[in-house]
Amino acid sequence: MPNSPLLQLQGVSRTLAGRLIVDNVNFELDRGSVLGLLGVNGAGKSTTLRMIAGLLTPSRGRILIDGHDNRESAPAGGAMLGYLPEQTPLYAELCVSEQLEFCARVHGLRGNAVNVAVARVLEQCGLGDVRRRLLGNLSKGFQQRAGIAAAIVHDPALLVLDEPVSGLDPLQAANIRTLLRELGRDRALILSTHLLIDVEACCDRVVILHAGRLRHDGALGVPADAALHVRLDAGVDAAKWTTLSCVQSAELRDTAWRVRLAAGATAAQLAEAVVRNGWGLRELRAEAADLEQVFLRIASAEGAPALHAAEGAPEERSAA
Repeated sequence: MPNSPLLQLQGVSRTLAGRLIVDNVNFELDRGSVLGLLGVNGAGKSTTLRMIAGLLTPSRGRILIDGHDNRESAPAGGAMLGYLPEQTPLYAELCVSEQLEFCARVHGLRGNAVNVAVARVLEQCGLGDVRRRLLGNLSKGFQQRAGIAAAIVHDPALLVLDEPVSGLDPLQAANIRTLLRELGRDRALILSTHLLIDVEACCDRVVILHAGRLRHDGALGVPADAALHVRLDAGVDAAKWTTLSCVQSAELRDTAWRVRLAAGATAAQLAEAVVRNGWGLRELRAEAADLEQVFLRIASAEGAPALHAAEGAPEERSAA
C-alpha cells in the first residue's frame, strides 16, 4: 500500500485496573511528517507511544505500521520502527560506539553493515568526537544524542521519541531540536512533550491529548474552529454581518474583520455571501491561533478526575 499512511491509530484505547488511560484515539502519520503529541502530565502520551512501539497492547482498536498490525509484526524489534523512551536506555559502562554496535546487532545488522550504520549515526547525531567515551561519563545532552542514535541505527521509517528534550539545559535542548528537524526530513517522526516550544520548533502538525482523549489534530497552530480574517473593499458595519446566515459573530479589528462561522457553515459559503452582497472581498483566511491559547483552552475545558485516574495505575506511574 504505497500511498497509505505509515502509521495509523484506529480507535485505540487502553484500560488498566478498570481505568481508561487512553480513550478511542484516532490519528495517522505520513512519511516525511513530524507530529508533536502534546498534553499535560498524565494525558496519556507515554501510554500511547508504548502501544505504538508494541510494548503495551491496546485494550481496543488497532495500530497499523505500514499497513501491518503491530500486535502481529512486533515492530519494536523490527526494521520499521525506532523507539526512545523518556528514560534513555544506555549502558553506562560501554562507550558510545559499543552501545551503537550492540543496538545495530539487536536489530539484525551483521558484518560490515554494522560498521556502516554506526558511522552514519555518529555523523548524523554529532557524536564523532565522543565515540570512544564511556556513556556514563557524558553530559545529559550527549547521552540523549546517543539514545537517538541508537534508535535510528537500523534506519527505521518511523521514529518515536518520548520527551526527547526533557531535563536538558537550554543549549542542549536547542541542539536536540535542530537534530530532530533534520531527522524528520526523510522519515515519519512522532515526539511527545508537554512543552509548547518543542512542538513549535520541531513539528509541522500537532495532536493534543487530554485525559486520554484526542482533543485536537491538525496543522500546527490552526485549530478546526479558527476564526476567519476577512478584509473588504466596502465599508460594512457589524449589523450587516448578522444578516448572513453563515455568520455567528463579526468583530472589526483595525482594518479587517474577525468572523466566526455559524455551526455547519463553511468559508466557501461566507466568500459566496460576501461577493453576492457586493462587499468586495479582498482577503479571507483562517486565523493562526496561538498554540498556547489552543492548549490552555483544551487543558482547562476538562475536569481533573480522569487525569487522576490515569496517574493512579501502578504500571503507568511513569507515563505522561
